[in-house]
Parts: sequence; C-alpha cells; structure tokens
Amino acid sequence: MAPARRATEQTDVSGDSGLLAALLDGMDAALAAFSADGTVTHWNHEAERILGWTTAEAVGRTGLTGWAVRKEDADGIEAALAAAMRSPGRQVHEFALLTKDGRRVLLRTQSSAVRGPGGRVVGVYCAFSEVHTQLDLERSVALAEALFEDASWGVVLIDADLRPAVVNAHAGRILGVGRTALLGRPLGELLAQGVEELECALQHVLAEGAPPATAELWVTLRSEGAELPRRCWRSGFVRLASPLAEEPVPLGVAWLFQDVTDTKRAEQESSLLRFRARQLHRAGRAAAECPDPAEAAAVHLDFALAGFADHGLVDLATTSPAPYGAVAEDEAYDAGDAGDGAAAAGGTGMPPGSAPGADAGHGTRHGRPRLVRTLASPAGAPGPAERLPATGIPVPYAPRHPVFQAYERRGSVRTGAGPASPEGWAAARHWPDGTVHGLCVALRSRGRTLGVATFLRTPARRPFDRADADYAEEVAARIAAALDLAGAAAFGGAPSAHCR
Repeated sequence: MAPARRATEQTDVSGDSGLLAALLDGMDAALAAFSADGTVTHWNHEAERILGWTTAEAVGRTGLTGWAVRKEDADGIEAALAAAMRSPGRQVHEFALLTKDGRRVLLRTQSSAVRGPGGRVVGVYCAFSEVHTQLDLERSVALAEALFEDASWGVVLIDADLRPAVVNAHAGRILGVGRTALLGRPLGELLAQGVEELECALQHVLAEGAPPATAELWVTLRSEGAELPRRCWRSGFVRLASPLAEEPVPLGVAWLFQDVTDTKRAEQESSLLRFRARQLHRAGRAAAECPDPAEAAAVHLDFALAGFADHGLVDLATTSPAPYGAVAEDEAYDAGDAGDGAAAAGGTGMPPGSAPGADAGHGTRHGRPRLVRTLASPAGAPGPAERLPATGIPVPYAPRHPVFQAYERRGSVRTGAGPASPEGWAAARHWPDGTVHGLCVALRSRGRTLGVATFLRTPARRPFDRADADYAEEVAARIAAALDLAGAAAFGGAPSAHCR
C-alpha cells in the first residue's frame, strides 16, 4: 500500500505542477517569481515575450543583475523586491529592465510576498507589463467612465438583443427617464416613431461593423400624455467585441447620439426660405413675359404650387363695373387700414367677359360676396393652372366657409380636416377630393379685396403653418396685382376694384 500511496502523491504533485505551469503561461501579464535568496523560480510566457529571455534561460539565475537589469538600476530594484517581501499587500513600482537584445523597457510592476504553510515568507512574485500597455488600459477605463458620467453626448450600450445595457446621464436626460429604468427594455417601449430605423441601424452595425459616417434619425419619444414633437438625433455607432475571444464576438453596439433638432430645423427653414425666394423671382420673370395679365396670374399660381401645395384655386368677387379709382358714396377708401373691420364698396377686377351682379358693391359690404371660380390647378394629373370660362356663376360655398372668413378678415385663414379626416370633408367645401389641409388668402390690390386664393394639401403633406401663410400672402399679392391689371384692360384702362 505504501508504494501505491507514494505513486499517487507523485501523480498529484506532477498534476499540480502542470496546472500551475499552464496557468502561468496563460496569463495576460508577465510574471516572475523569486525565492527568499533571490533565485528566479518562475518565468512565464508573457515575460519571455516582453524581455526575450526564455524560461530555461531565466529560471535558476540569482537576481536580475547583469542580464535583465543594468548594474546602475540593480540596487533600487532589489530594494523594492525586498521591501515587498516584508510588507503586506501589493507594491506598485516602475522599473527599467533589459531585453535580451540590450534594449531598455519601462515596466510597471506589482510585487507581493509569497508565504508558506506556516505564514513564513518564502519568496516574492512580480507581475509586470509594459508601461504604455498599462497606460492604454487606464486611458480606456478612464474614457469609459467619462463617457458614462460627464459626456455631452448621449451614450447607450445596446446588447445583442437590441436592449439597453448601460446608459449614461446625458442619454437619460434626453430620453426623459432614469438611467436604470431604461435597462433591459425594448426600444419600442421608449420610442413611438423611428424605432424601426434605429433597430435597422443597430442590426447593420452588429452584422457589418460601424458605418463610415454619422446618421441623423428623426424619432418621437413615447408619452402617456400628449404626443411629443419629433426630435432629430445625430447618431454614431460602434460595434463592441470581446478582447478576450480568439475570434471577434459581438457584445453589442455603442450608440452615441446628440440632439440636433434646433439646428436641423433652422437649416430646413433657411433652405425653404431660399427656395421660395427663388420661386418668387422665377415667377416674376416668367410673368413679365406674359402679354395677358390674367395669364401672368396663372403663372404666379403655378410657381407657387411647387413644393408648397397640391392644388390652387382663385375665386374673384363679381361686382358692377365702376370708373377707375371711383369710391362709392358714404364709403371710405380703406387702403392700408385692415384692422378696424370696416368694409367699403367698389368694384373687383374681373377677367374679360365676367358677368357683374347688380348692386354687388353693397351686397358684398353687408353680406357674403359672390365668388366666381377664375383659376384652378388640374384636379387630376399635374399641369399648369387653367383659366376657367367666365360664366359668372358663383361657387356655392357654405356661409361659414374659410374663403368668406379670409375675405372678411382681409388676410389668411388656415383649416384642416383633423386627425380623423372625415369622408367628404373636401367635397363639402367644394375643394378637390383627397385634400385635408386648406389655406385661404384674400387677394388685395389698391386697398381693395378682389377675391380669395386657396391652396390645398393632401394627407401626404403637413398642415399649413404661419410661415406658409406668409408665403401665400406674398403670392396672393402678386396674383391680385395681375388680376387687377386684367380688370383694367377689360374695362378700357379703368379696372373695377371692390373696396373692402
């Protein structure tokens, strides 16, 4: 039994030695161990890689002086190792060691005493790595901590299941929830709009790697109350892989983003203003070449529709002809005075051949005007605005129709079908089918209201806003001037203008 027991113990010892050797060679850090008298007892593969000395060349040597350390540096290194044997815990130092080819390498070391079964110090081990490698690691750690604490960009680590794993403080503020409340939740619970685009970008990064440039994502945060406005996030993506795996294994995606909504909207508004200014300029140049003022009005309407509206209508108020510049009795000329609500009688410029209505001046002052459709964009395929036959038959608008409101206010009126978009909303207002947003603008010329221009949009476009109304009023002023001139030509140089 005794020989068998000794054989088993020898097998255990050899197995432990093999395990220790495997652990030492598998370490990412270089390691050297010394006995109490300074003899090198262990020297792993990473130490061999950094200094060039093999395990066979290093183990068994006494100290490092003369082969791994210059004589000038030996005293300081030996004193540091001796201090580590006497002190509890680890001691951190920076040493300059020699490689096998004679180069000096600055290393950062951690030394600690090795104690035997009775607590007696039997040696010291020294784990070391190149200083620049350690600094790179420390910088990486410091960068990660700074990104998740002080960064002015939102940073979210998304795992392979496309769920937030780590969220920094700035991202929590942008998303409007606490940092821990986001963890593990699907992105669809955070975003009401834009989640498909974001998840598509994350899946692309996981499969193909980081894109070459940043992306701008328009999103809407989910809210239990009123719908929040859309936001633009300038986003960058970086694929994360484990540095410990032999082959790159995606751990997730680092998503860095910044809210640039105000900047993007300012850029869009500036671009829109430049485009509309060019359209007005081009329309003016084209209208100047039209021999017929009514044709020039149609040109202004055509140019205004580009990028602005899907349909355009022009309705003129029919009145009895009056001498050029005449003002009816007991009525005041209201040029430049649109705020007192007073309405004056007169004539409205009409296309040639239009049938004037009897006593239209007083009728339009004290009641609703009779509006006759004069210009209209094609209701079907796109094309130039058409001049309609001068039948003199008014459009049967309802009493509170937006065109009458715009006429009475001498300005613009915006209207819309609302989110429900009820069936027949456009037909009830005698507008082309499929339109859900309307903008009616009074046609003003020489202090008089000639009629109303209407711009209409389909559901594919957003509702009209204040900036759209300003542009429409500028277009309407040019259309009104052309139609006023057309009325002057029709009456032998004395255009009829109904004063409102």
